[in-house]
Formats: sequence, structure tokens, C-alpha cells
Amino acid sequence: MSKTQWLLRQLTKQLWFRSSLFAVLAVITALVAIAVKPFIPASVSGLIGSEAVDEILAILASSMLAVTTFSLNIMVTAYNSASSSVTPRATSLLMEDRTTQNVLATFIGSFLYSLVGIIALGMGAYGTQGRVVLFFVTLLVIAMIVITLLRWIQHLANFGSLGETSQRVEQATRAALTERLQNPCMGGSAWQGDLPAAARPHPLLPESIGYLQHIDLQRLNDRADAQQVHLYLAAQPGSFVHPGSPLLWCTQPMSEEDQHHLKSAFTIGEQRSYEQDPRFGLCVLAEIASRALSPAVNDPGTAIDIIGRAVRLFGHPVPPASDEVAWPRIFIRPAQISDMFDDVFTAIGRDGAGLAEVQIRLQKSLQALALIAPHRYAADAQRHSRLALSRANMAMSCAADKTAVERAAIWALPEKISCD
Repeated sequence: MSKTQWLLRQLTKQLWFRSSLFAVLAVITALVAIAVKPFIPASVSGLIGSEAVDEILAILASSMLAVTTFSLNIMVTAYNSASSSVTPRATSLLMEDRTTQNVLATFIGSFLYSLVGIIALGMGAYGTQGRVVLFFVTLLVIAMIVITLLRWIQHLANFGSLGETSQRVEQATRAALTERLQNPCMGGSAWQGDLPAAARPHPLLPESIGYLQHIDLQRLNDRADAQQVHLYLAAQPGSFVHPGSPLLWCTQPMSEEDQHHLKSAFTIGEQRSYEQDPRFGLCVLAEIASRALSPAVNDPGTAIDIIGRAVRLFGHPVPPASDEVAWPRIFIRPAQISDMFDDVFTAIGRDGAGLAEVQIRLQKSLQALALIAPHRYAADAQRHSRLALSRANMAMSCAADKTAVERAAIWALPEKISCD
């Protein structure tokens, strides 16, 4: 997607965005009764219950303010719990939760609706016919609040828990990983890292320091077409960039205007993003497992669960890698399976080296990946199997545990490697 689309997508994920939309909609809804009151027949102006709308709105205003405050406290507690028990890198996914955002937006919108209604009633803006409209709209708002409360109660049962947060990380990683496996070069031309002599003198350096979150490849390719040049990307989403590390190299000198236009295609932020960076999601899963395997937590079951999630991610059906080149003037290094395996399996194999149950599950999972897609995963699965076996032999003191792990790793032998 383009940079503008990506920025808009990030904007819509913000907590305040939906709340603001619902707030504006609530104010408009409360004022609609004033506009439509001339069309209400006088015969229904004395409808039973319409006179009680003042009290109903007063109850809504006071209760919705309290419920909103209570819900915000629950959110903050869930974020802190996920940050301490899972990993701080996963809290951004909780903040983007649609159910939570819809609940808060509904409560805030209902509060503003009732507040505007009370003010307009005090000013006498509605009249008898307008009260009827306001009464029916208020009944609809109450029904919406009840439904939202029921959904919120059900949602709170798992919100912020370890398993639910891990599932969010898995889902966010799956989309980016599937896209990258299908398009290893992100639609650009494959580049194996050999930089042409014509491009070496012309690097494009960033002006800020941070993580590369998004690249607008369409913008880069359009500029390359206009200038009849080739661009060699040095950084991919997830890379840590600084003024000393090139974003790309160009085969011709670049004017200041060209450099400014090319730099505008790169979005640099303080944190990594899940969208174009599948390795970030894999690193977060590894962090969850490492925290669970720490002596302070001592929860090997969570590490085993993360191993299963990694197998589901890599074993998810992926269409064959596309040979189509959407951006022929942009050269990108293909995504490496070895790097992805290192991101998720290295930490688990290291921190769980002394636990037989973790090592056996890790060996079986690596074997499963080698069987699921031998052409894609077999070599790296065998490499990690042997490395995990070597670490287990060094960390374990029980001969029976070593034998059990070796039996599980027999598929990746005959030779064992050492950590040296």
C-alpha cells in the first residue's frame, strides 16, 4: 500500500479515532430531532413516555461517565498486565483492539448524546414534537448500550491474558509472514547483495534515527521510472536506520529534489511495526517464550505453546512464491528463511536448553516443518535441530533427559555439532 494509505490505516487504529467519530455522530443524532420535528404529526406529540425523556437523559449522562471511567481503568490494567506478563511489544496490539475501541466509543458517544440532549431541552429547542423524536432515538441508544455492555463483559473474560495476547501476536504475524513468503522480494527485482559500481557513490541517507516501518514501493518505482535509474534497497521494514546507514543506492547522482522525494517514501518510527515486518512478530513470540522460561517465571508450558504457534505460522498454506515483478527498477534482497528461524527458535532453544519437555517439543516441531515444506524449511530446520541438541547436551545433567532429546532429534543427525 502507499504511504498515505498506510498512514490512514495507522490513524484509524488509534484509540481516539473511533471515539471521536462516535462523539460527532452522537452530537448530530441529538440535534436531528430539532430538524425533523416539523414533520412529526401533532397527534403523536402527547405520546406516553416522551415527557420522561429529561430524566432518562440525565440517568444516561451520569451512568455513561462512570462506565467510561471504569472501562478506561480496566484497559490500563490489561495493558500493564500484558506488558509485565507477556511483553511490552505486544501492548500495541491490545490498544488496536476493535471491540475495546467500539465499547469506549459507544460509551463516550452516549454520554455526549445525552449531554447535548439535556442542553437542548433546557433551551426549549425541541418542542413537543421534537421530544417524541428524541424519545425514540434515546430508546435506540439504550438498546445499543445494553448490547455493547454484554459484548464488553464477554470480551473482558480473556482481554489482556497471556494466551489471548499471544494469539493476537500470532494473527498479526501471520498476515505479514504469508505475504513475505509469497513475495520474498516484496514485488521488486531479486538482488543478491552485489552492488553495481555505478551505484556505490550514490547512497541515500536518512535524516532521522529509528526503525523503518513502511516503504512506499510505488513512489520509489515512479521516481526511478521518471529518472531512468535503478534503486538498490539497503534497508527493509524492521531495519534500524541512522544517518550513517544508507536507505538505498541509486545508479545515478540524485538532486536534492530527488533525494527529498525518495526519502518521503520511507516511514521511520521509534518502534517496529507488524504490517510489513514479519520478523518483528516472530521476535515478539520468542520474547514471550523467553520470559516464560526465565527462572522468575518458570513456565515451560507457555514456551511449548509458542513453539506450536510458530509451527502454525510457518506451516500455514502459502501460495507458491510469485515470480511477477511489480517494481522492476527496485532491487530488494529476498527474505531469508534462516533469519526468520533464527528470530523465533534461537531464543527458545537457548533459554530452554535445560528442560527436556521444551527440547523434545522443539525437535518434533522442527521435524514437522521439515516435513510440511521440505524445499523451504528442511535445511534450516535441521540446522536448528542440531544446534538445539548441542545446547541441550551442554545444559542437561541427566543422562535420561539427554537420551530422550537425542531420540527426538535423530531425524536431523547423523552428525552432532558443537556450539563452538
